[in-house]
Amino acid sequence: MALTLAQIAARLGGRVAGDPQVLIRQVAPLEHAAQGQISFFVNPRLRGPLEKTGASAVILAPQAEALTAKPRIVCENPYAYFARVSQLLNPPEPFKPGIDPAAKVASGANVAKSARIEACAVIEEGAEIGERAWIGAGSYVGAGAAIGTDSRLHPSVVVYAHCRIGARAIVHSGAVIGADGFGFAPEGGEWVKIPQIGRVVIGNDVEIGANTTIDRGTIADTVVEDGVKIDNQVQVGHNCRIGAHTAIAGCVGIAGSCMIGKRCRIAGAAMLLGQLSICDDVQVSTGTLVSHSITRPGVYTGFFPIDEHANWLRNAAHVRHFDELAKRVQALEKLLQQKDAGHG
Repeated sequence: MALTLAQIAARLGGRVAGDPQVLIRQVAPLEHAAQGQISFFVNPRLRGPLEKTGASAVILAPQAEALTAKPRIVCENPYAYFARVSQLLNPPEPFKPGIDPAAKVASGANVAKSARIEACAVIEEGAEIGERAWIGAGSYVGAGAAIGTDSRLHPSVVVYAHCRIGARAIVHSGAVIGADGFGFAPEGGEWVKIPQIGRVVIGNDVEIGANTTIDRGTIADTVVEDGVKIDNQVQVGHNCRIGAHTAIAGCVGIAGSCMIGKRCRIAGAAMLLGQLSICDDVQVSTGTLVSHSITRPGVYTGFFPIDEHANWLRNAAHVRHFDELAKRVQALEKLLQQKDAGHG
């Protein structure tokens, strides 16, 4: 596919500066772009690559328009605009509807005629597969589960019984939706398993990365609301609720019954303890341990920075004595107050 700048702007908006008939065939980063490709500029530190880029055109904001004489599309959000252009030039691969002879589809399953079921996929009794849904090779959809319209399960995805995935979802390989939550009651030095009888309910336009696991609820459901984006290798515990349009980066761990608000951003390797809540519009930085609820929007960070090992050990030793140090400071403050009162 190839589009002129004028055709792109006609579809996506924005203003063309320079030759509107420049033909664009693909997107590329500034450093590697060549003729026929379009890139974007948002970071002032990349002015050097902008000046040297071989791209045929650039997407940038009004305040950066004068930084290049190349044909350009001027818009308020260059990065999002770049994503839209990439979608235009790289549409999803088409598929032919039908059920592969090597798939196993239960007689009581309800599979839309426009859906595609690939080889070795298993669709159990009572499962529902929506219009134009695409179930990849070797994927499993349990009894009574539902996959919505235009959703895609890549190869080797597991959706346990009675879980529900909305429309236009994308679930990448190795993801497991609806495994048992980690529910055990201690008794006499042993553990008694608590049956996990809730579901996982996933909204529309959700994307779930490879090898991510979302546990079913103990009694109530685990819920992932519309527009949530979850990266690879994320663990979501039982009874969690993730608010609409929240984004969660790779290797995040979310313990059970954690409530995350809307439009939050959880950076990679963050850890969220169970039974807490995070309000809307919160950003959690990389590697941060969230040990208590967050009630105000904002950016939250908490970690011990990397250092040479010997220095790290010394600093860690000091950290261990913070409570004792705080008590000594309080005692000194009290003593000073007593002396001041005596002089008065």
